[in-house]
Amino acid sequence: MPVYLWTVPMFHCNGWCLPWGVAAQGGTNVCLRRVIPKDIFDSIALHKVTHMGGAPTVLNMIVNSPVSDRRPLPSKVEVMTGGSPPPPPILRKMEELGFGVSHLYGLTETYGPGTICTWKPEWDSLPPDERYKLKARQGVQHLGLEEVDIKDPVTMKSVAADGKTMGEVMFRGNTVMSGYLKDEKATEEAFRGGWFRSGDLAVKHPDGYIEMKDRLKDIIISGGENISTVEVETVLYNHPAILEAAVVARPDNHWGQTPCAFVKLKEGFDVDAQEILKFCRDHLPHYMAPKTVIFEDLPRTSTGKIQKFILREKAKALGSLSWGGKL
Repeated sequence: MPVYLWTVPMFHCNGWCLPWGVAAQGGTNVCLRRVIPKDIFDSIALHKVTHMGGAPTVLNMIVNSPVSDRRPLPSKVEVMTGGSPPPPPILRKMEELGFGVSHLYGLTETYGPGTICTWKPEWDSLPPDERYKLKARQGVQHLGLEEVDIKDPVTMKSVAADGKTMGEVMFRGNTVMSGYLKDEKATEEAFRGGWFRSGDLAVKHPDGYIEMKDRLKDIIISGGENISTVEVETVLYNHPAILEAAVVARPDNHWGQTPCAFVKLKEGFDVDAQEILKFCRDHLPHYMAPKTVIFEDLPRTSTGKIQKFILREKAKALGSLSWGGKL
């Protein structure tokens, strides 16, 4: 029988049905008072946990935990992650520790998970870096939904399944909400065109798998080019000194906006902004690379999501960045 370890609160959509689903199978729900790596490893060992869930921030805590906090896993632990796109480097490190990670995607309005990145056997033979990039995709819809599509938000036409053309992720089906309580205007806007509009920008690959690129409100437009903050953050997470990273737009009088990176370093590392900027320019087109780096702890919600609206306000308060060179 499954033994499921909880690392997120049960007060939102994640707790509406999953605890009862585990119980209905004769399984056990294990709860944590403190979501810290030592307690996670101790609980897995004590209760012989088979499954768990956690946002990418929880996975990041696990892979960067001190060796003294870790314990050998009694068996492979299957992990469901979602809430934000998991950086491929974190997926790689989780599997090196003995966890199996599945990526889910959805919103509270779609009863949490609406898609899953179902693994294909032929992907097993790919090089590791390619496998983890594939695993970070949002995948395909689950059985409870009628349809998930990527559409042009203006014309409502489906975008080409070429892995390049961006559109908005839209849902319809039995697990999509009926509307927002006592807010007809918000409900009408959310369902304009007959589909629930997620506010997420994504592409669809030729195999039908979707890959989120950014939130509509998070996309950075610099010199007329769209910059995915998710792609920039993925590069930052590949830097050996960076523990956490988030990218937002900073206003710029010339370019309109430029990427501003907020980062937290791993304990014992000491790098400056110029080193991080160079690392990004070496791994990204120059127009996508951050122009500003700020070192600080990242603000989070109770479920571990980074509060980007706070970071956007901080970047806005910095004002325009003078930039005399070419992007």
